[in-house]
Amino acid sequence: MRVVQFEIPGTGRRVGVIDGDDVIDITAESPSLTYIFQVFDAAQNSGIGFEEILQEAANASDTRLNYAELLSAPVGGDAPFLHAPVDHFDPHRVLISGTGLTHTGSMESRDAMHVEEDEPKSEEPATDSAKMFQMGIEGGKPEPGTRGTSPEWFYKGNGTFLRGPGEPLDIPAYALDGGEEPEVAACYIIDRNGTPRRLGFTLGNEWADHETERINYLYLAPSKLRVCSIGPELVTDFAFEELEYECETTRSGDTIYQSGPIYSGEKYMSHTLANCEDHHFKYPGHRVPGDIHVHYFGTSKISYTERKWKYEQGDVVTISAPGFSAPLQNPVVESDADAGSVIEVKKA
Repeated sequence: MRVVQFEIPGTGRRVGVIDGDDVIDITAESPSLTYIFQVFDAAQNSGIGFEEILQEAANASDTRLNYAELLSAPVGGDAPFLHAPVDHFDPHRVLISGTGLTHTGSMESRDAMHVEEDEPKSEEPATDSAKMFQMGIEGGKPEPGTRGTSPEWFYKGNGTFLRGPGEPLDIPAYALDGGEEPEVAACYIIDRNGTPRRLGFTLGNEWADHETERINYLYLAPSKLRVCSIGPELVTDFAFEELEYECETTRSGDTIYQSGPIYSGEKYMSHTLANCEDHHFKYPGHRVPGDIHVHYFGTSKISYTERKWKYEQGDVVTISAPGFSAPLQNPVVESDADAGSVIEVKKA
């Protein structure tokens, strides 16, 4: 099942189920269901499954919108437009995170940032990145029910950092660059008993600042504190086994970067999905009932290590995959220069 969140200006937020070229507006029949997390709450109240309550609401609604028109509508305009497929009206209930060094290409890209060109090659892993990746190769796919090696983990921010399709990815005035990271992200909610529940998967752009990261690996954490995007749809029954997708960047209508095929899913990863999830949710603070988690699973290819240009205002990044019926597209914007002013902390 493919699910979206959208807004009808003057009416409010809605949840929709995609049916062919249409989006069935389930909020039209069930006015209390304006966010995905409210659908999950209703499922808990009713004692039925998340997908089951979505299907029941879709079957009961006769209100439909054209999906292509929703995809092309500008965010905040006069026509109905899409939001991120999962969010919360209290953005502080959303935690965004990711795992890195989970794909072969991710280790190669990271090494390219932190190994000098004239550094002699060694059969032994030379960098912390290579060592971490090797740890995943050796212990990232444990037997079911056992805990394997922990993957790299990073924090991206709360829900205020989250963007949906069509919303801009900004390059802050204090940043050295912007950088796309085309990935698959999973969306979770913690149920009333503290059990993580996976709602589904979505396309994601884990926007980062690789130029800052390259200065020193210990700058990885601040380089990740950037906005990011997911969408346009949440696929509730996506099999996280094998996915081929592509990323393209255009400038003034011309293609300046084309990734070619990128591969993700467990087939191309050094960690199982279960192992990544176990290590994320083993922390009690990540199992707070009602909280939403958006987690990126890494990529095998980024443009940074091969391009000679930097992202500029007006560039457009598009991520597309056959397993998802519509691409995730976001424009790039540069923050106002004043936004780079020194922050002065005042006494309380």
